[in-house]
Parts: sequence; structure tokens; C-alpha cells
Amino acid sequence: MHESIGKNVGDWRIGVIGAGSWGTTLANLLAEKGYPIDLWVFEEEVRDQILQQRQNRVFLPDITLSPNLKPTNDLAAVVAEKQLLLVVVPSHVMRETSGRMAELVTKDMIIVSASKGIENKTHLTMTGVLNETLPHVPESRLAVLSGPSFAREVAQQLPTAVTAASRELSVAESVQQVFATERFRVYTHDDVMGVELGGSVKNVIAIAAGIIDGLGMGLNTRAALITRGQTEIRRLGLAMGANPRTFTGLAGVGDLILTCTGTLSRNHTLGHQIGQGAKLADVLSQMRMVAEGVKTAESVYNLSRRIGVEMPICEDIYRILYEDLPPLKAVQRLMTRELKHELDDR
Repeated sequence: MHESIGKNVGDWRIGVIGAGSWGTTLANLLAEKGYPIDLWVFEEEVRDQILQQRQNRVFLPDITLSPNLKPTNDLAAVVAEKQLLLVVVPSHVMRETSGRMAELVTKDMIIVSASKGIENKTHLTMTGVLNETLPHVPESRLAVLSGPSFAREVAQQLPTAVTAASRELSVAESVQQVFATERFRVYTHDDVMGVELGGSVKNVIAIAAGIIDGLGMGLNTRAALITRGQTEIRRLGLAMGANPRTFTGLAGVGDLILTCTGTLSRNHTLGHQIGQGAKLADVLSQMRMVAEGVKTAESVYNLSRRIGVEMPICEDIYRILYEDLPPLKAVQRLMTRELKHELDDR
């Protein structure tokens, strides 16, 4: 059981929206810490599994869940009269889900996003979507939880460190106190945009790393890919007003390295299969969980072109996924680009 660190357990009424692997893991972390947790589950089969077997066999198999965790398909019951809501749904359903929450959300609630992605049509990060769909909630009450954290390893209570970011430092500190345990260390940050961009765009680079590994290109190639990918993330972040130091931290290079090299990464796994010759549609048809980098690749491609930020790796991943650019040709394109100074931000 997770040890309680920080604010006294019982001081918070918490709801968790989304019971994928990460949502279930964070809900269980809080429940094991002693909080009574209401968890909104989309699938009836997942709700029944948690109720009857204390496991989420679909998204987090072989992990026993705390009796403090109460699953339900009733979204209103999870949202109503809470002090803190943790939203952990796929980015492409964030707008619809949060819109359904709007009438029950109050201005005093803290809303924490643990979803990673950039909306396709608007190019908003997840707090940007929440800011639009939850007009009663001040932007200062929105927060983000992000960092190098595979759900299964957190569920297994392996030591992990993440970042809680909010424009209002006291809100970030509240999130820090609620989530911190002896095995889950939480740092605070005030750069919401940088933390969200780091957590989102790294999924696109992870697909690229998987493709490189699927092609058998070697460790030199992967190291170069990760490093130049980090440059692209930082470049986009600067254009969007983020703090460049954010991208050297947990939500930046930390999350990037994990997702580009870890065998538990869905985005890396998807890229690896494409590098070995599989078609995107075939890979996606075999995946129950979401590889956020696929949709984010489209968002990043269109956003970078709209604001004039050069991101050649992300551009080629978009073309591989959506225009059938052969991966080997993409590597050739990247390696034969105009020679530049390494610190050139263009």
C-alpha cells in the first residue's frame, strides 16, 4: 500500500475520469493512499471486472485494485461535488467528455489533465480544450500531471518521478500533495504549455524511434533521432511561449527518452511495426489501447506549418502515417537535408 505523504488523506473528494491503463493506475494510486475514489469507466465490461474481480483486465491486467476504488458508468456521479477531478481520457474524446461534465463542474474545483495530445482541428493542448469546455473553471484552477511514467511500472510501485504544472503555483502544490507517495515523487512547475507540449510531441518522436528500430538502423541512429527530436520539441515550445528549460526536465527529455526506448511504449511499438513493413491501419486494428502519437502527428504537422516552425522529423512521420512515405525514403530525406549549425533554431 502506498504511504501517505503531504496533505492528510480524507481532505479531498476526488473523481477520476477515464479507466484506461493510466487512469486506472492513478486512480488506484490515490485509492491505495487512502482516498475514496470514484472512477468513471466507459466500458461496462471494465466496470464489471473491477467490481467483481478487482482488476481491469482489458487495460491493466494482473494488477489488484484497491477496495477504495469505486467504478461506475455514471459520469455525473463521478463529477458532482468533487474538489479535484483527474481527467485521463484519449485526447480525441477530451472535448466531448469534458463538455458532458460542464454543468456539474464548479469554479472551486481543481481540474487535472493527465491526457497527452494536441487536438486536431484547434491545435489546442488538453488544458486548452478544458478551458474552452469548462468556462466556469478559472484557468488558474487547471493543472497537468506529466512525466516519464509507464502505467504498469507505477501500478507495480516502481519509483517514478513526474511533474504537476499549473499557472497558479498553489494549485500545482495541491496536486503535488495529493498524488505524492514514497514511490511516486511529484515536482511542481508553472509552465503548463511546455509540460503539455513535451508530453504530447514526444509521442510522435517515439513513433519515429520505433520505425528506426524496426528498420534495424542501430543505436547511433536512434540517439541522433531522439536528440534532434528534442530540438524540434523545444523549437515548437519556444514559438508557443514555453520555457525552454522545461524541455530539459521530466516532462521534456525524461518522458522523451522513456517513450523512445521503453518496450512498454505503445507509440514505439506502433512505429516498430511500421518500420518492419506493416501498414498503419493494420497496426491500429490490432490495438485496444490508444497510441496518441498517431493523431498528434497530424496536429503537430499542421500546427508547425501554420506558425512557421520547422520540424522535419515530425513532418516525415506525418507523411509516413498519412501519405505512405516509405520509411527508408524518410531517413534519406532527413540525412541529406541542407547542412546546418547544430544550434540553429531553424
